[in-house]
Amino acid sequence: MNISLFIIFIFLIFALYLGIAARKGKEMNLQQFAVGGRGFGTLFVFLLIAGEVYTTFTFLGGSGWAYSKGAAAYYVPTYIFLAYVISYWLAPKIWRYGKENGIISQPDYFASKYDSRTMGIIVAIVGSLALIPYICIQMKGLGIIVSEASYGAISPVFASVIGAIVITTYVIFSGIHGSAWTAVIKDIMILGVVIFLGIYIPIHYFGGIQQMFESVQSVKPQMLTLADQGLSVPWFLSTILLNSIGFYLLPTSFTVVFSANGEKALRKNAITLPLYTILLLFVFFIGFSAIVQIPGLQGADGDLSLLRLAIQTFDPWVIGIVGAAGLLTALVPASVMLMSASVGLTKSFYNVIVPKATEKQQLIASKLFIIFISLTALIFTLSGGEALAMLNIMSYSLIVQLAPALFFSFSKNNFINKYGVMTGIVTGVLIVLYATIFNIKIATFFPTVSHTINDISTGAIVLLINIVITIIVSIGTKNIPIEKKQLTQIKTS
Repeated sequence: MNISLFIIFIFLIFALYLGIAARKGKEMNLQQFAVGGRGFGTLFVFLLIAGEVYTTFTFLGGSGWAYSKGAAAYYVPTYIFLAYVISYWLAPKIWRYGKENGIISQPDYFASKYDSRTMGIIVAIVGSLALIPYICIQMKGLGIIVSEASYGAISPVFASVIGAIVITTYVIFSGIHGSAWTAVIKDIMILGVVIFLGIYIPIHYFGGIQQMFESVQSVKPQMLTLADQGLSVPWFLSTILLNSIGFYLLPTSFTVVFSANGEKALRKNAITLPLYTILLLFVFFIGFSAIVQIPGLQGADGDLSLLRLAIQTFDPWVIGIVGAAGLLTALVPASVMLMSASVGLTKSFYNVIVPKATEKQQLIASKLFIIFISLTALIFTLSGGEALAMLNIMSYSLIVQLAPALFFSFSKNNFINKYGVMTGIVTGVLIVLYATIFNIKIATFFPTVSHTINDISTGAIVLLINIVITIIVSIGTKNIPIEKKQLTQIKTS
């Protein structure tokens, strides 16, 4: 066992221990398991939300996009900044309603707001459809990072399998408590590694960050500006808007919001998290440096730019620390994703099938869903293929179709009803699926349309269609009598 692999292994064991030990002193009922008994303060909420930003994307996608796409990569921190601004107003409203009504999952929220179990089931399906590819990406990214950082001593497949077992184990034992405590060590690691690499590499190879950009300018000047077509300004702006709205619509975001101990913790995080997100720029610096130092990476190999450049630059023991940080960026977000999806399915599907299920039975069902989802994601991860890439592309376009239902739900006199929102969501999801599978753009129907219009994100266009349909159907069905029922099984004491 080389020193790099040994360091990675030590951190893996430590993460597993920390994740399991996190349940100590906790009576693990469903609310403790899913949202930590709504007891997390500013720090843990900060770490869990940050976990959705610093995933394996930090090590692979972020530097890879800077390497392969150039300036287009800046859409990532931009949409995250905007998402946090929106959350200052959005998250406290979601938390307050969840607290008042005993809600612990995203499907619960929508089912309660629109008095419809069917609505909850639809939201659970859409949420799972959006999360599974993200879980796959964490597992696949973990495999790549560990394999590269161990100098090939561990295969990507073996690393992905071991990672999936570790994640599943500590989530089953400790729920969100395990995710929160492993997030502590993960964020300390990522903070140190990203800042160090982002500053050291440009100085080591170029003499500074400015000189690094000057070198890129001389080699590939097109990487420092947005493209005229494709990843152009219209694409950049529409994608930022779409993803910023969709960020807090992911089931994981709802889970973290419900775990907070109050609205103040959420507002503090909305203020401080944009500062933390600036660290993504250091990841981009590494990708830009790699354009000059390790040219020739083609296609998906561009995602290896950070690791390849690090291996070229440092001794094996440093690579072991980098690999350990990369390992943790997969474990934490994947664990929250697993738990969010499983609790959502439990509260929507299982509670419909077994309406009189006890708290213990619901907890068992959630753990079984965790195993099922983890196994499904692992199968997709190992099989790879176009299906996974396609799901990843449309994830945000899918989840953002819940936006009209969410934003209208905040109105005291909401004229939008369950028929409208369900029709809008289903229509939006079907259009996104169709457009993604068959690569449909506006130019498909209007060949003469300008690229300025054609480059607009498909998900943003579908969202507008969704809003129009939601309003029209709600107005058209406003006279249909709706029998009000207390959805007691939705609520958890």
